[in-house]
Amino acid sequence: MMSQEVKRFHPAWIVVEFFALMKNSIAIFLFLFVLKINSTSTWIVWGRYIFLIGIAWTLILIVLKWFLYRYEVVGDSFVLKEGVFVKEQRTVSFDKIQNHHSKTTFIHKWFGLTSLTLETGTTVEGSAVNFPVLTVSEKERILSRLLDKAPSEDEGDQDEVEHGGKKKVHFRSNKKDLLKASFTSLSFLAIFPLLTTIYFNLADFFNIEDTAEGAFDYLLLHWWMLILLFVLAMVLSVGIGYLQTTIKYGNYEISDDAARIYIKKGVGSTSSFAISKEKVQAIVVEQSLVKRMLGLASIKLISVGEMKTEEQETSSLYPFMPKHEAYLLLETLLPHYPIQEEMDRFPIKVLWYKLLVPYYFTIIAAVGLFFFKKEWLWAAGVVFVISLITRVLDYIFTSYLRQGNTVQIRKGGLTNETFITHYNRIQQVSVEHSWLQRWFGIATLYFQNRANPLHISELNGVSKDEAGEFYNWFKGKRQRLVRREMVS
Repeated sequence: MMSQEVKRFHPAWIVVEFFALMKNSIAIFLFLFVLKINSTSTWIVWGRYIFLIGIAWTLILIVLKWFLYRYEVVGDSFVLKEGVFVKEQRTVSFDKIQNHHSKTTFIHKWFGLTSLTLETGTTVEGSAVNFPVLTVSEKERILSRLLDKAPSEDEGDQDEVEHGGKKKVHFRSNKKDLLKASFTSLSFLAIFPLLTTIYFNLADFFNIEDTAEGAFDYLLLHWWMLILLFVLAMVLSVGIGYLQTTIKYGNYEISDDAARIYIKKGVGSTSSFAISKEKVQAIVVEQSLVKRMLGLASIKLISVGEMKTEEQETSSLYPFMPKHEAYLLLETLLPHYPIQEEMDRFPIKVLWYKLLVPYYFTIIAAVGLFFFKKEWLWAAGVVFVISLITRVLDYIFTSYLRQGNTVQIRKGGLTNETFITHYNRIQQVSVEHSWLQRWFGIATLYFQNRANPLHISELNGVSKDEAGEFYNWFKGKRQRLVRREMVS
């Protein structure tokens, strides 16, 4: 059991915060002390003084925050005490914790440390419990106390610590998966804008236009050298893209036990995520145009809790998995969320409705170009054509299914998204219809699921009768669920 004493974070927290401060300040430092090193302008001079004072004051605050931030376990709750000038004390009950997320950066590894975030079921900002710097043994004691388990005797390797029963590994990424991911993410193309930026920056300092023009003429005469340079640039860009993908998605592992799903990823800087199966609110299957062409899919787990962007990425299953493998994995992990390929389509009148909805963006573009750039007015026509194609694709790929206790919605043109949820995870169902929709006899359904931010799914174009059936289906299910809870 974890000690009841009040604790502070490891002193390495000061170093972690210091590096974060340097990272966030490097751009201002380079501007004031490198690019403007010879400037004697008053605002530059004062900017340097203000910058140095701000850095010094922030360092003082970092030390004070470390000294004053404390935490302890009292009964079945975490008690957190923080604040420099305004003291704050929070008490978070164990039963409010939904998921836990851990990240180990390069700096953490230097000191043999890690971080831990415990996500609560409330959607209030700042409701999560953050432990930015912990020893591995302290992290495991916190999780063991939280999950009411005895800590593992072997605390040297946190990857081997298991909670909630024996874990089973279902997926591990290999080199083939990483290579496919690097091409799908198009990260290898990042080198070309980088080379362009370097070229134009050098052109500002050196008169290379004439030299570059002569070199290009030479390469045109010796075309084989141009091909060789292009191949070398592609090899370099693919190598860089593969390296970026490996750092982010290398060592990707998906496993589960009877109660939770575990996701780990990263090389050098590692991240892990654990989510209770019963806390999953919905499933989202995403496919970009490139992924659809390659037969890949990304499955995201929607759950309650305050998650940052990176943590939301971690809560996704491997985002470059073949679709059929992703479906089989999902069927194994969450069998009560079945995905069906055959779904109900909208009648042709919905397409006419979508085509008649006002083209606001096209109108705005046309008006703006008319007043500011008349010679570019033709671009408004391009915008209109793109909008038209997007609406047709949206109609083609939109479908839905209400089967048993689940609702499944698929929509999107260039980017396709399939949403599936359970009726007892839906917080609210609402029906809306505009004057144009009333003319076509259709409506829009909105489903709300608990998440932070609130997850709202839209089904635009369902008939009014079907919308009423959806609403009554949900209402009847909820009433029966409430009666069962009252009886139990």
